[in-house]
Amino acid sequence: MGVRHANGEGGLTNEEVAARVAKAASGFASLGVGEGDGVALMLRNDIAFFEAALAAGNLGAYATPINWHYKGDEAGYVIRDCAAKALVVHADLLPQIEADIPPEVQVLVVPTPKGVVAGYALKDDDAAVPKGRTDWNAFVEAQSPWTEPPKVPPSNQIYTSGTTGRPKGVRRNRASPEEQAKSIGAVAHVFGAKPSMRTVVTGPLYHSAPNAYGLLSMRLGGEVILQPRFDPEELLGLIAREKITHLHMVPTMFVRLLKLPEAVRSRYDLSSLEFIVHAAAPCPPEVKQAMIDWWGPIIHEYYGSTETSAVVFCDSREWMDHPGTVGRAMPHTTVKILDDAGRELPVGEIGEVYARSWVTPDFTYANQDEKRREIERDGLVTSGDVGYLDQDGFLYLCDRKKDMVISGGVNIYPAEIEAVLIGMPGVKDCAVFGIPDAEMGENVAAVVEPQDGTTLSADAVRSWLRERIAHYKVPKRVEFEKDLPREDSGKIFKRRIRDRYWAEAGRRI
Repeated sequence: MGVRHANGEGGLTNEEVAARVAKAASGFASLGVGEGDGVALMLRNDIAFFEAALAAGNLGAYATPINWHYKGDEAGYVIRDCAAKALVVHADLLPQIEADIPPEVQVLVVPTPKGVVAGYALKDDDAAVPKGRTDWNAFVEAQSPWTEPPKVPPSNQIYTSGTTGRPKGVRRNRASPEEQAKSIGAVAHVFGAKPSMRTVVTGPLYHSAPNAYGLLSMRLGGEVILQPRFDPEELLGLIAREKITHLHMVPTMFVRLLKLPEAVRSRYDLSSLEFIVHAAAPCPPEVKQAMIDWWGPIIHEYYGSTETSAVVFCDSREWMDHPGTVGRAMPHTTVKILDDAGRELPVGEIGEVYARSWVTPDFTYANQDEKRREIERDGLVTSGDVGYLDQDGFLYLCDRKKDMVISGGVNIYPAEIEAVLIGMPGVKDCAVFGIPDAEMGENVAAVVEPQDGTTLSADAVRSWLRERIAHYKVPKRVEFEKDLPREDSGKIFKRRIRDRYWAEAGRRI
């Protein structure tokens, strides 16, 4: 068991990883990294990510993944904000941030793996460590193994997406060994993780969920295969060839898998799968049911955030008894629905979701403790999601509070419309959001990405929706784009689309 790239490149056993982690820890210590310090990681899905993160944790330092899409000022802000003493970065990413790296930060450059080069159509010349820069592999191999007892590793300091202003770093309090064991146990339950698991990490490791999933899989000693970016048929091939047992996914991946032709889907033996878990966004009920029909009742779901960790969970049977739910509060968590005044709402009433996992160490935002206080009510925190609880305690999400459209005083939830529209034949993906309207305040718009070779019309889209949702929810404006902007997980960058319409109105939301 160990870790390797999907193309077979650069595989290491767990023992080999542990040996390199011990050397990397010595190397970081030689650079002055100690307990409570920061180590920034700007890496795609690579073995070096695990080596650096685990080594930092052994010293009691916070590993801070950086979204590798960031350019100089964006990455420089995170490096400074997390007080990084060292930066580990892929060779091809260094040029886009080099000018904004603080001079006191030690830079360690990782040669970009061949699988990543191919997956992102990079140039081979850009994958090599530049002259004059320290090669990560040479740096690690030059060290003696770290022999002091490892510290209790803090959680990685993950930065939120920064939908308004600069992103915020979620910095968790230090856990005792007992607290850490309880926290790991809760996360392992949600992920179905165990030492014998065989998994593909297909989401980007700078995201909190793939990050936690990948690191836990490594710490438990499972077999971890790194896919440079999600590709639906390639994933099916990996499952069949590598006898994959566990996966962590997002609903967009389900949609793309289901869009594959039946001849392609039936080509691969998926019988090794035991435990699939998904999160990150509400899954359209038709999509989830189709996945259960295809893969069996092995699909589990949880809801949480970078701030709260997982707080609710359900298996396939529970979901089929409560279609559309994201789960029910676990024994160690509290979930409440509150109105704007902080009053708890009764069953079935929509409000803001506040939650807390009592086995996950509390947190603050790095250098922004006041922002942490803004999202708390009586010890519970919110990530801005809106939803309700049913009579059995199952949570249903309506949308993000900031994404909710208020048209003529009526609340409209774009996620509900998207869940219906994604089922329309010929629709590959879609984004629904509010646009400015002089009379109503806001109106609903949809941008649709058609499947290849398909032609759709705005009238056809509206007609499809009118048969399935209330007429006031049907988008007044429907447009089409061939390639919607996406994150590495496949999730749409909705803000990039929505901002165009608000810019035309001369105002922002």
